[in-house]
Amino acid sequence: MTSLQKNRKERDIVIIGAGLTGLTMAYHLQKQGKNVLVVEKSSRPGGAIRTLDESGYTIETGPNTGSLANEEIVNLFNSLSGCKLEVANKEAHRRLIWKNGRLQALPSGIFSGLVTPLFSWKDKFGILLEPFRKKGSDPDESVADFAKRRLGRSFYEYAVDPFISGIYAGNPEELSIRYALPKLYALEVNYGGLIRGSIAKLKDLKVERKKGVTKDVFSTEGGLNRLIDALVSEIGMENIVLDVNPEILEVEKGKCSLNLNEIRVDCSRIISTVGAHSLPELFPFAPENLMSGINNLRYAPVIQVAVSIHTSEVDRDDLRAFGALIPSKENRRILGILYPSVCFKNRSPQGKALLSVFMGGMRHPEMVHWSDNRVKELVREELKIIYRRPELNAQILGIFRHSHAIPQYEKNTGARMEAIAEFEKLYPGIVIAGNAIDGIGMAHRVKQAISEKGSST
Repeated sequence: MTSLQKNRKERDIVIIGAGLTGLTMAYHLQKQGKNVLVVEKSSRPGGAIRTLDESGYTIETGPNTGSLANEEIVNLFNSLSGCKLEVANKEAHRRLIWKNGRLQALPSGIFSGLVTPLFSWKDKFGILLEPFRKKGSDPDESVADFAKRRLGRSFYEYAVDPFISGIYAGNPEELSIRYALPKLYALEVNYGGLIRGSIAKLKDLKVERKKGVTKDVFSTEGGLNRLIDALVSEIGMENIVLDVNPEILEVEKGKCSLNLNEIRVDCSRIISTVGAHSLPELFPFAPENLMSGINNLRYAPVIQVAVSIHTSEVDRDDLRAFGALIPSKENRRILGILYPSVCFKNRSPQGKALLSVFMGGMRHPEMVHWSDNRVKELVREELKIIYRRPELNAQILGIFRHSHAIPQYEKNTGARMEAIAEFEKLYPGIVIAGNAIDGIGMAHRVKQAISEKGSST
């Protein structure tokens, strides 16, 4: 008898990947009475989410915030103990855009929209014609083409482009409007335009607000790791295996087996929540042509740099915001800056501001390989220019590299979804979830985790 046969265990479902998606799935399935095991190759649960507490700073090394964008994320917080939702303060509603050597506030109303220097007068008045513009005919239209067609070039350059940089660290010319921004795409398809669609959806917004769906930016008190800790506590560490690369031994309908460090685990279903770049190694038995259709996803590499500055060294208005975004047209060397200590309480010592500076992305993927010294030098130089303070003393608290940070939903997304469906049909014991499909935000991850895909048994 082999060691695998001696050390044999049974579970209903094995989830591969202990990030937010996998942990939320396990929590949800356990509540349904399922015997679940979560398998993670790293030494800690949480995936990209990780919070550091250092010298009075609360530093996120991965995602900094989420959005209360759906009922599922609201319900998750309502059901968990051990972590407390923290909604960003009112100043976080303000967004800054860099243009012509200054930070400018993104308009939040009609008057500010008229006087802002971000957009051309042609486009300001042209927006009145948006409801009457024809629908697009290309289902694979890029975000850039969609925005220019419906809103005008200046709105694209100084609103949509930096927004995409902040969300995807991506190239709007390559991202598909249908998959990267499906709600905007649906407004045109279903209602004929963005303004018409937004008006028509006002009733839905009232219903959503009653359910707690506000689209407000959130974190958790003490950092996002508190959410991970709460999920792990509910699931139980006895149901989570770390530091293991699973080997799938057998897959049949209703019967699957894995080797976990010389322990054989039999289950009825395997759910993968890992990134698309890890799937060929996880499923080496899959036909190459099928896996290439699933593994066609590009990821933006991102460097996040935690920085501390004295609040007295910069203009207050330049910090009174969620953060600052840098349009591609401005040709700066960073993507944007997030202000965690402005948005949330107790993130930095008194008199200091904690910044998260983002570099790389699809604009400069090579930066992820830069040395620490080169990264520090660039960040300090850019901050002096952006805040117009040549003497600015920026303290670098940490540099965090993510080679596969953010998936890029380009026009091949539809083909990837079809390939995943074909894979699951060929191997009926396996479900492919994770950020290869269904959205990249925390709310998207939670929604997928408790959807039919996550709950399939």
